[in-house]
Amino acid sequence: MEEIQNLPESSIRVARALAGIGVRGHVRELPASTRTAADAAEALGCDVGAIANSLVFMADERPLLVMTSGSHRVDTQALAQRLGKELVRRAKPEEVRASTGQAIGGVAPLGHPEPVETVVDTALEDHPCLWAAGGTPRTVFPTDFAELVKMTGGIPSAVD
Repeated sequence: MEEIQNLPESSIRVARALAGIGVRGHVRELPASTRTAADAAEALGCDVGAIANSLVFMADERPLLVMTSGSHRVDTQALAQRLGKELVRRAKPEEVRASTGQAIGGVAPLGHPEPVETVVDTALEDHPCLWAAGGTPRTVFPTDFAELVKMTGGIPSAVD
């Protein structure tokens, strides 16, 4: 636990949630912002497609977390159709904070106040090591596709 004490509070919640489910990757703080997938890939020295980008949408006015490859854009109309939703739209910053307890650019796949319905982009399966946000725009942790699906209880789906 000593290594997490210097992390921001939201990242400590994420680290504890990871430890609680037996995930072996550790949340770490980077010297530069990883607010965008391109920023994260540059800071980590990896392909942008290996960034598990956390995007929050409102699906029929309920929060929906989409874990997508950093190299993809989400087609909200196609996603709504796949999920049987009438409308999927980008969440407003205050909706992101209310549903996840985290700020845009740092939303982790877990550690939220309440469970959030999640979709995991199947394109992430192409990368053996993924990097996900750790609760702030400067924190990340390593994972893989199967672990990401398991930790989120997410639905694997194409999103673009």
